[in-house]
Amino acid sequence: MIHMKKIRVLVIDDSALIRKLLSEIINSQPDMEAIGSAPDPLVAREMIREMNPDVLTLDVEMPKMDGLDFLEKLMRLRPTPVVMVSTLTERGSDITFRAMELGAVDFVSKPKIDIAVGLKDYGDEIAHKIRIAKSAYLKRPPVSSVIKSVTADAVLPFVSNRIASTEKLIIVGASTGGTEAIKEFLIRMPPDSPGILITQHMPEGFTKSFANRLNDMCKISVAEAQGGERVLPGHAFIAPGHSHLLLKRNGANYITELNQGEPVSRHRPSVDVLFRSAANCAGRNAIGVIMTGMGKDGAAGMLEMHKAGAYNFAQDETSCVVFGMPKEAIAAGGVDEVVPLRDMARCVLSKITSLGSHGSRV
Repeated sequence: MIHMKKIRVLVIDDSALIRKLLSEIINSQPDMEAIGSAPDPLVAREMIREMNPDVLTLDVEMPKMDGLDFLEKLMRLRPTPVVMVSTLTERGSDITFRAMELGAVDFVSKPKIDIAVGLKDYGDEIAHKIRIAKSAYLKRPPVSSVIKSVTADAVLPFVSNRIASTEKLIIVGASTGGTEAIKEFLIRMPPDSPGILITQHMPEGFTKSFANRLNDMCKISVAEAQGGERVLPGHAFIAPGHSHLLLKRNGANYITELNQGEPVSRHRPSVDVLFRSAANCAGRNAIGVIMTGMGKDGAAGMLEMHKAGAYNFAQDETSCVVFGMPKEAIAAGGVDEVVPLRDMARCVLSKITSLGSHGSRV
């Protein structure tokens, strides 16, 4: 009989209740085990040396040693997949996105009310993200590049014209690893770039903080979509965590629409929903971009965009944290070009310039 090797998880949290609950959730899964728990990073450091865990769960706000300091040292000295367990506060979300910059694979949010019941409801999500973390490609960002602000050489030139800026749209989908990939992409966008719509799998409450953080970093305007906004050049809208984001036409204008329908491809917001709406409304005026993430959300929608005349890009395997969604989109036949993340913004803008007023894929 072949015994499956279990994913060995170390739980790090200052709350004894959370440590107990997370350990119970992990141990209830057939393919993983909680090999220990630590109340702070100093204890955790010794346990990591002794136990060599496959994955860590790490509380965002920790005593004795700041969780971010611990994470930065860990990723530099002993890279290990980390899933952050975050509090849904402004400070908590800001620290969470900083943790993503430092190399954490993903995060789950702690329930605000009745943590014991709430965390049990989150059990499947926590287990799913631990599995993803175990197989994720870890990146060790240079300390100097952890926080990026817009510099003159980061923003790309764009040969803007009325057709390219007003008619063309950039439609983006991402999941695990996507917060950093989207930042890397948007930070290079010039103020006159075409309008951008983004679906990133993320819990409700974090999308607004994510949008605000990007807005502070980028030359373009970035906001959480409210529904009904005109999609104008130099503006990016991110799907809120509670709703699907769709592109609609209103006369000569493109506008955003939110929809709280059933999850699609297990997600709300769903990349497939956004991509399908772009296929229907924008056709060959859309440029699709699918980035790092687990699963196949976006593959079917991107194929529909392709059939409608859109030109589509996928992030390459080497630069993905998880090469799931791009791989599925490529396999489905909806991708025209596969490029590394570092080149994505340049390639997208170059393609839009070359399409000009013709809008064809050739």
